[in-house]
Amino acid sequence: MQSLDLDVLEHALEWRRGGRRVWLLTVAQTFGASPRPPGSLAAIRDDGILVGSVSGGCIEDDLVARRGEYSGRKPQFAAYGVTAEEARRFGLPCGGELEVIIEPDVQAAEFEALLGHVGAGRIVARRVDLESGAWSFAAAQPTDECARTETQFTSVHGPRWRMLVIGASEIAHYLAEVASTVDFQVFVCDPREEYRSAWRARGAQWIDGMPDDAVLAFRPDGHSVILTVSHDPKLDDMALLEALKSEAFYVGAVGSSRTSAERRKRLADFDLSAQEIARLRGPVGLSIGSRTPPEIALSILADLVATRNGIVLEKSAGDTQRKRA
Repeated sequence: MQSLDLDVLEHALEWRRGGRRVWLLTVAQTFGASPRPPGSLAAIRDDGILVGSVSGGCIEDDLVARRGEYSGRKPQFAAYGVTAEEARRFGLPCGGELEVIIEPDVQAAEFEALLGHVGAGRIVARRVDLESGAWSFAAAQPTDECARTETQFTSVHGPRWRMLVIGASEIAHYLAEVASTVDFQVFVCDPREEYRSAWRARGAQWIDGMPDDAVLAFRPDGHSVILTVSHDPKLDDMALLEALKSEAFYVGAVGSSRTSAERRKRLADFDLSAQEIARLRGPVGLSIGSRTPPEIALSILADLVATRNGIVLEKSAGDTQRKRA
């Protein structure tokens, strides 16, 4: 779950506990291009205050203005962009259509239950009965998507992607902070006590032990990322020997072009195939002239998000970050 959507649920709960009315908005379905994917959340308070987003802004404005039309426990739906005129009016791309489910009377206890699942790191399906408006929950998989039938709407919440960072360096701090905003649950391993004691990023979970054991305990899958940023070849290589044999969709290591070439030579001495070694992204990140730890983290996350979205970006050789890493 992206931090924006988590923010929506936390605000909605706070408002309900304070005795305010709340309308919960969820993108139920999209057709063609759409500013926000299915499952995106927003909430409206009774005085018109809005948090979250289901589009580029115009749809939210319309729903805020019309909130009084939606009342009672039963969920209702609103469709936008069905005609070319509506698409222009609401700022949807040509041919784009979007359907929003409006829940005018979600109870505080239901928000609490959903946030409890998410806070525990679970991926959960929220099932909304379209007749009664009641919620129920079931375990879900990272690949599950929103679904709507005649009687039920299902949205998926919780961390859909996982990241394991080897090395609690300054780069790791910024990776952990920003990755959580783009739907990653972050784990960190660093056996060096001086680095662990200085760790300050919120929300990341520690995995004890040596890096290779941490990778095995992490159990990488197709929704996993492993990044080595310790700057200690002994620690980074130890993790990469297991990571490159795993199902992780992205494995990267910080270092200069020369350092990366030397790392690949060392890895070839172990039980890794040429294909497995070729999976390594090193120097990791996009070429944006990165110098500082925040900039290096940004370059890594930009490439990571592009890869996750199936976009191939060209990298130019010799960027500053890689030379200095």
